[in-house]
Amino acid sequence: MKFAKCNLTAALMLGVSTLAVQAEDLVVYQTWSSPAEVAALNVLNDAVSAQGINWIDITIPHDTGSSVSLLNLVIGGNPPNIFSENNTGVYRDLTGMGLGRDLTEAFTESGAIEHFSAAVLNAITIDGEIRKMPLGVHIDGMLYYNMEVAQAAGVDPTAWGSLDEMYADFEKISAAGYTPLAVGAQQWQIGYLTHAMMATVGGPEVYNALYGAEPDRDVLSSDAVRTVFEWLRKFQEASDEGSVNRDWNMTTNEVITGGALMQIHGDWMKGEWRAAGREAGVDFGCIPVPGYEAVAVTVDGWGALGGQSPEVDAAEMLFAQIVTGAEVNAAFASVKGATPVRNDVPSGALDACSQRVIELLGDNDRQVNNPSVTVDADWSSAIWEVAFNFWSDPEMSVDDAVANLESQYDVIVY
Repeated sequence: MKFAKCNLTAALMLGVSTLAVQAEDLVVYQTWSSPAEVAALNVLNDAVSAQGINWIDITIPHDTGSSVSLLNLVIGGNPPNIFSENNTGVYRDLTGMGLGRDLTEAFTESGAIEHFSAAVLNAITIDGEIRKMPLGVHIDGMLYYNMEVAQAAGVDPTAWGSLDEMYADFEKISAAGYTPLAVGAQQWQIGYLTHAMMATVGGPEVYNALYGAEPDRDVLSSDAVRTVFEWLRKFQEASDEGSVNRDWNMTTNEVITGGALMQIHGDWMKGEWRAAGREAGVDFGCIPVPGYEAVAVTVDGWGALGGQSPEVDAAEMLFAQIVTGAEVNAAFASVKGATPVRNDVPSGALDACSQRVIELLGDNDRQVNNPSVTVDADWSSAIWEVAFNFWSDPEMSVDDAVANLESQYDVIVY
């Protein structure tokens, strides 16, 4: 990265007065490390640096308990100023510590609030206050495919009207020498695939019953939930041997380099395609999961810590306004693989895949929020655990998975 970086160990050795002694120095705690993510971070860093803010970086690799580490930094007296976090519970915890920060004024003053969609505003608002700065919009379960591989295998993903039609082509794809579906078999990736499929199969009614603020135990044994696990098993059986514990971006590379036809994952995949010099609609295609009833939406949200000093508050406010500016947001989204959070980005900023996302977001009745902003983290983690155990153990039945969900529910929800 071009910006100054300190690792967690170094950060823990610093006192809070050292971390943020000047208003122009802001410690940024974030979890992005893939090439496309680093490129996107550099867009933000260049923009804030031009306004006199010195970005001091703490990077914690994704899926390493980042929320716990953030709270540990705060409790240990070494809080960052800016942090990447979507989990609503973390923001409430910080508010309980007197460290919450309302960003409504920042976005009202800059005019950005007028250009955030309803979906974005919903994702960044907690208990009536805008608590997050939105950076990019993602669909958690898009299907990205290699157009050259599709042609070589003799299949047309855009013609698939259902999951069954997609699956019917798996044999043809395999016979042509390609893996039909590339998957990164890490717990968080299987967890994302699970809730993306829950939206696809069950639609908002089932999804919100499972991932809502008050989960419904009855939905656990529903046909829709059982069907999702049946599809997870089919996908697991069709995955390649190298899928075990493979990072998401390495999985995307399997598709980019022609080893596999497609990947169902968050559409931040696009950043890896763009970093490899590939163009949407020319080298790769992107569609929602065939037959989808709803799509799960993630808004990348970063927070700012309150309760520090007027100087830091002013720098944080400026930071929030800069990174959500129209031109910066468009440039960030382009390299991150995201869709801009604003509806007034410069003309020509939307590629074919972002245009498709905008179309999907236009249907309010067929979109749901990422579980991180809708459900208790313990319950969401329990679903991840059950889904990953099911994926990892071919002998585990759908009945077993449902029973495990019910057991977890009884412990966590009640």
